[in-house]
Amino acid sequence: MRAQRGFLLLGLFGLGLLLVGATPAAAGGATYKKHEWSFDGIFGRFDRAALRRGHQVYQEVCAACHSLSLVAYRNLVDVGFTEDEAKEVAAQKEVTDGPNDEGEMFTRPAKLSDHFVSPFPNEKAARFANNGSLPPDLSLVVKARKGGADYLYGVLTGYSDEVPEGVEMMDGMAYNHVFPGHQIAMPQPLYEDGVEYEDGTPASIEQMAKDVTTFLAWTAEPELEERKSLGVKVLLFMLLLTAMLYAVKRRIWSKLH
Repeated sequence: MRAQRGFLLLGLFGLGLLLVGATPAAAGGATYKKHEWSFDGIFGRFDRAALRRGHQVYQEVCAACHSLSLVAYRNLVDVGFTEDEAKEVAAQKEVTDGPNDEGEMFTRPAKLSDHFVSPFPNEKAARFANNGSLPPDLSLVVKARKGGADYLYGVLTGYSDEVPEGVEMMDGMAYNHVFPGHQIAMPQPLYEDGVEYEDGTPASIEQMAKDVTTFLAWTAEPELEERKSLGVKVLLFMLLLTAMLYAVKRRIWSKLH
């Protein structure tokens, strides 16, 4: 009987794992739709092609204002970039280094060991360039926002030029039906064909939003695939162990009867 309860608990545990990642349709005053992501579920994996496209969207659209301070250029190798490609991405930016033998600081092209270079030297410069608003670092944005990937995708695709009657917009704000309060300081970032994908994928707003959301889901949790793989192994081990214990129990009790 206890073994049967063990099987039942394991089944519920497995079902719970399958449901991990399910998000509500509303959070923090925001409403958004639930989407299917390649990285959902216990067997979910990041779509490598989407990651590359998402990185392209980040570089060409988001990087002008948002930093990725927790991601190093070498991490791109983990998602399908070759080392030479990652070096090429890094070399497009310059970082301050030093001091040199003369005690002076100098600039050099970024290397694989450097983290993504911030678009602004400091917070004041970032606020000055963005009408007083501070663009958040996007390294953990998918995990930091309730609703995660669904919420971020909703915000990126939730802009509208038509403001509902009765809504008074503040200066410099854009209307977004997903963002809490519906007024957001960030102007609409994505437009049709805003980028030209290397693989020829049509760059619709929805496609770009999906790709950059996938990329930012990876930056927020680069160990996700390893964690899920370990979880599956542990679950299989527990199932096997439970089956063995059940078999031993039946063998012992059969002799007593």
